[in-house]
Amino acid sequence: MFFLLSKTIGFLTQPSNCLILLGLLGLVLAATRFRRAGVRLMGIAIALLAIGGWSPLANMLILPLEERFPPWDASRGPPDGIIVLGGAVSPEVSARREEPQLNEAAERVAAMVSLARQYPNARLVYSGGSGGLVFNEAMEADYALDLLERLGVPRGRVQIERRSRNTGENAAFTKALVQPKPGERWLLVTSAAHMPRSVGIFRRAEFAVEAYPVDWRTRGAGDVAVPFYALSGGLARLDTALHEWVGLVAYRLAGRTAELFPGPEVTAPVSRDAAARGGRRP
Repeated sequence: MFFLLSKTIGFLTQPSNCLILLGLLGLVLAATRFRRAGVRLMGIAIALLAIGGWSPLANMLILPLEERFPPWDASRGPPDGIIVLGGAVSPEVSARREEPQLNEAAERVAAMVSLARQYPNARLVYSGGSGGLVFNEAMEADYALDLLERLGVPRGRVQIERRSRNTGENAAFTKALVQPKPGERWLLVTSAAHMPRSVGIFRRAEFAVEAYPVDWRTRGAGDVAVPFYALSGGLARLDTALHEWVGLVAYRLAGRTAELFPGPEVTAPVSRDAAARGGRRP
């Protein structure tokens, strides 16, 4: 039920969808006795589409998400495991073309290949099923596994979690799959804008992870003043940003995160000796 509700809310809260629906409503009203109201609605929809698509508004909204977690600090030592969240492979297109097809979040897969080579003893997990309400027979993790093997990561080294349909299920199913032990260090690889919600959900599932953000869409704080050249580019980024902000609120209200805007935890790491004593620090 939550999955269906989240997908419905997600569709209705995407600015591009909302504004087009608003314009269509105005078009319908313009053909009735409410013509004046309809024309106004169409004008408002066009103006908001222009603002959302060409202004820096999308960057203003996505920057706080992308800047919430810093790049991972490799000086802390090698991780025990690496989890990559799905979203980089398009399962439906891959199934139709019979070839793994990457999308704009492809850096998640690239990061997994790089980390696999850098940390040959770390466990690797790719978590992702199908998030579609329809055309959901193809599972992303299956195609990601094929792609990773082609890129030099041995097939037998990668565990796949192929049932999850959203981030909440990513956390629950991955935890059940890997059964993390106290003191183990697991990296969570996902898009920088998606990291706050993802970390909050994993924390709620009592699965401690360290953020490894990738796939930044902005260059930094200076982009708050940079407009978009293409309307479609601005609207796409605005959709992404609003999707995450709405998701943060929805997951918090549903009790699936303990914080509205999760950030880095400032705590001392638990040593392996302490973990052997039950996770207590000296």
